[in-house]
Amino acid sequence: MGTDVQSFAVANLRRRPVLVETGGFVAGFDPGTTSPYINYATPLPGTRPTARDVKELIEAFRVRDLKPRLEFAPDAAPSVEPALREAGFGVEATHTYLVCTPERLAVPRGTAAVPVAVPATDEDYRAIDAALSEAFAGEFASSPEGAARLRRIQEDGGAVRFVRAPDGCAGGATCSAPAVGTAELAGVGTRPAFRGQGIAAAVTAALTETMFARGAQSVWLEYSGAGSRRVYERVGFQPRGTRLYMSLES
Repeated sequence: MGTDVQSFAVANLRRRPVLVETGGFVAGFDPGTTSPYINYATPLPGTRPTARDVKELIEAFRVRDLKPRLEFAPDAAPSVEPALREAGFGVEATHTYLVCTPERLAVPRGTAAVPVAVPATDEDYRAIDAALSEAFAGEFASSPEGAARLRRIQEDGGAVRFVRAPDGCAGGATCSAPAVGTAELAGVGTRPAFRGQGIAAAVTAALTETMFARGAQSVWLEYSGAGSRRVYERVGFQPRGTRLYMSLES
């Protein structure tokens, strides 16, 4: 599965507004933000980078005043981590990823009654962006650009789902458009005041079902803690491998 996830990472980055391919790496950039979680690179499966390849990749970030950063499944490109370490990159994190296939998808008890909605208006997208910012404790600020990115996901073959609240949005998540048979579900967040009501599970199940209806053979995601992992496992996700995050400080 690592090769599938890594092939997806390549295909997904190639959707970025600005693309740079150099020395076995694909770097995707969005001029609308400097966020390192959006502007990053990933290796082609099986690539064996030289020191020069890594240097050229670093330069692609430096000319844009961005932190050189990569996300990848190390088992799909085992030569990459040593080459990056040699160039001074450090590990930010190692995350386990979970995968769901159509035969394993389940709607957890109690979540079927949670009303999951599809955003339709600019106000919806703004509310979702603000709710996710709050859910992730201000890790990123809500902004017009963030709301616009959510709309692009929905309009470009991916999906955005959310649960309404009296003041806008209680929680939501996104799923990328499928590529190479799989799709990434990300950004599952619930505002603190609405947690414990099955919102994360309901949104996750709805997005996963949507991707399977569009022909995806699997959906994968990463989790941030034991609590969220239990939520995803109830929907049918199982651990399959790890993803590595590495960056180079200035």
